[in-house]
Amino acid sequence: MTEPWHLEWATGSAATFHLRPLPDPVHRTVWVHTVDRPALVLGSTQPDGVVDRTAAAAAGVQVVRRRSGGGAVLLEPDGTAWVDVVIPTTDHLWTADVGVSFHWLGDAWVAALADLGVAGEVHRGPPVASPWSRLVCFAGLGPGEVRATGGGKVVGMAQRRTRVGARFQCAVPRRWAPDRLLALLALDPATRAAAPRALAGAVAPVPAPVADVAEALVAHLPGTATLKREG
Repeated sequence: MTEPWHLEWATGSAATFHLRPLPDPVHRTVWVHTVDRPALVLGSTQPDGVVDRTAAAAAGVQVVRRRSGGGAVLLEPDGTAWVDVVIPTTDHLWTADVGVSFHWLGDAWVAALADLGVAGEVHRGPPVASPWSRLVCFAGLGPGEVRATGGGKVVGMAQRRTRVGARFQCAVPRRWAPDRLLALLALDPATRAAAPRALAGAVAPVPAPVADVAEALVAHLPGTATLKREG
């Protein structure tokens, strides 16, 4: 019998959500996280000096570090659909190949986005870097991530694994204003001048309500038989 997906909603700080541990035992779960304040989320290997702390404090933006790599992401209330998908290691969706392990979820996102009027495609190759991807997360493309057909990135993904399961962290921007992110970074004058134009087309926003985005994904997750909405 196929295990149902549990859909859980939570509102709180980005710091708390990034530290959220996997339960033990793990069950198929979709976490929809809504941040209650703006947060600049740094990749695990980004130096602290990349942040303009004065600008962040003046803007009331929390600075958070996630456990996965990549560049910075600006999370704002209602600005991003943050949807995490959790599976146990015993699930048939689990695979030991970390790169390939994103593909099934990317396929589900493509189907979900189609329901929302967005045509997309899954990136199935190795990571694609750009001159800006070490600085800004959405400037690159990783395995399983989705980009709009002929356009920018639609779904960014990262993964955390433990002995009991995997957590796929997914972000779908509802709007894209690179200037807001760049204003929080400590950049040299040449980089600050070039970045807005270079990053303008990096993202294809999906302005649909967060609930619609999350529920469209759940409708296309493999083996969805029953939906339990909690929280």
